[in-house]
Order: sequence, then structure tokens, then C-alpha cells
Amino acid sequence: MRRYARTLVAFALATSVVAGTTGWVSGDAQQALTGPPPGSAQWRADRVLGAELPDPERATPADVAVFFAGLSSAERQLLLVRHPSVVGNLDGVPLELRYRANALALAAEDDPRYRSLAAPGRQILAFDPRGRGQVAEVFGDLRAARRVSVVVPGSDNDAGTFDREVAAHGAPPGMARTLHTAAGPGTAVVAWVGYTTPVGVGIDAATGGLAEAGAGRLTRFTEGLTADGLPEPAVFCHSYGSVVCGIAARRLPATDLVVLGSPGMRADDAAGLRTKARVWAAKDPTDWIDNVPNVRFAGLGHGTDPTDPAFGARRVPANEARGHAGYFAPGTDSLRAFAAIARGATTPEGAGTPTDIRALADAPVLEGVVR
Repeated sequence: MRRYARTLVAFALATSVVAGTTGWVSGDAQQALTGPPPGSAQWRADRVLGAELPDPERATPADVAVFFAGLSSAERQLLLVRHPSVVGNLDGVPLELRYRANALALAAEDDPRYRSLAAPGRQILAFDPRGRGQVAEVFGDLRAARRVSVVVPGSDNDAGTFDREVAAHGAPPGMARTLHTAAGPGTAVVAWVGYTTPVGVGIDAATGGLAEAGAGRLTRFTEGLTADGLPEPAVFCHSYGSVVCGIAARRLPATDLVVLGSPGMRADDAAGLRTKARVWAAKDPTDWIDNVPNVRFAGLGHGTDPTDPAFGARRVPANEARGHAGYFAPGTDSLRAFAAIARGATTPEGAGTPTDIRALADAPVLEGVVR
């Protein structure tokens, strides 16, 4: 009887899994944005080059990369001008074309929510205005970077809130910017809001539906980076973003998976993620996510706490971080450790204690070596 009662309590608490940065508020159910980029129907019908263009829904990022590699500069420019929304969001397209295409799409966009994204000098790698909007922005020279990182945020993030005025390190561009600054030369960081996130607390935050849809989009995005000749990234996954990363892990081309403030990754342990990437986990002592029960019952909840030693992730220190959105705050032990991982520094096999990761922050970078 006691076990049954505990299960009922866990079930009730699981419905309050919070995976965003805005705190304990009610949430509304969201419809995941899936499928190919906007404008795909016109793209499919276009025969301007005398043949069919790669299907945005069926062509792999590798297929797309091969197609664009075979085009002349004039042909690339023609497709960019005719179909900026497809070129700017199609994974596998050279990043330089995507920047220019998204600049065109944003210049033509009249929604005031996206006005700041059109500011000169911004490197917008993806922009989809449909629904709440999705966006990805690059910090650093992505083409020249020896090491690449992708930041996957949690709830209450979309293109319309991307530039909201919160703590400089708390919103996705702030996380990416501070990580890039700390990681230093030779690195680039992408703030990726490329999936439909939950809004506040509600059934979406407590279940994996939006994460399942997001995992496919994240996998395709990272495959597009590697198809474009870029290094496999380290992926930093905050809050509900760690649920996305956990589901994507087995297919995700990545050197490292770093989860912070995680409600769980929908796996019992790191081995259950079935990833070749190193798995790291951080949680600061003041993060309210610690009050969320790490259970999975009837589809609710996200499972084991990745910072639990039994999970088997390498532990990242976060004693100097404060709150759920403080992991990227300048001067914290967590940001120093994240920067070391972003630089590709390696540590002896089996390491993962706070002492080990502090040593990692000062360790030399061994190019091409990942343990």
C-alpha cells in the first residue's frame, strides 16, 4: 500500500516537471513545428536550373551538401534570391549562403518580434517565422573554428523571445556568447532554438512529445554542420533541452553531451543513451530543478538525474553557479569547465570528479583526441 501511495505521489509531482528558465508558472500545450522549411512547395516546383532541386523533406544533409558543391556561384546566388527561406534553413547548405539567405528573409519580415534579429553583423544560421518562430545564431568564425559547440535551451524559448532582456548569460544568445568568450580563439558556438519548446509548467514540460520532435531537428541540424565540413560539435543541453539531447543522443554526431539543470534524459544511465560522445552533467545546489522528482511513470517525468553517480556521467562542478539560469555566468566554475570542454581539452580515461574537471580546465587541447 505504501509503495502504491509513493507511486501516486510521484505521478502527481511528475506533472510539475519544470524545464524552462522562467520559473513556476502554468503552461500551455504546444504543437510541435515539424517538416521542411517554409517555401518548400515553391522550391520543389522550381526548374530554374533545368532539373529538380533536392527535396527539403527527403534529401539528407549530405545529399544537400553534394548538390550545392556542384553549383556555380551564379547558380547558388540564383537559388538564394529565389528561395531565401529554404536556403537559409536547409541543413547541408554552406553556412555562408545560409547567413545571406536569412539576412534576406529577415529584411523582408514585418513581424516586430524579429526586428532585432535583422541587425547588421548578426550571423543567423536558421530562421523560421512560423508559429512562435525558430532561430539559430553563430558566435565566432564557424568556418575557421577548430572546435564547435551547440547550445540547446529549455522551455520558454523561441525566435520571438530570443533577444529578451534577461541576465546576459541566461537566454540562449547569452549562453552562447559567454561560452564563446570563455572558450577563446579557434572556437565557435551556435545558440540553437530550432525546436518547439514547452511554455512554462504543464504537460508538455512533463512529457517527451516536444523533445521527440526536437531530437529529430537537432540531429539533422548537427548532421548539416558536419556535411558542410565542420567539426562534430560539443552539445550543451540546458533543462528541457537535455531531454531533447537524451532522445537524440544515439543518432547525434557529437564529441560531448553536456547537460545542466536537467530534469532527466529519458535514460536510466549514460550507457542507455547509446552515444559515443562523452557525457557530462552539472547541477548547482540552488537550482530548483533539484525539487523535480526524477521518475518516469505513464509517460510523465524524464527519469534518472544525470548528476546521480549511478547515472555514470562525468560530473561538472557548479558550486559557484546560482539558480536555474546561472550556469554560464562569467567567473563560475561551471563556465570554466564548459569552456574547457568546448576547447576540446581531454582528461584521463575514467575521470569525471570535480577535481578532474578543474584540472581539465587547465589541460592542453589535444586535437583530434576525444575520450
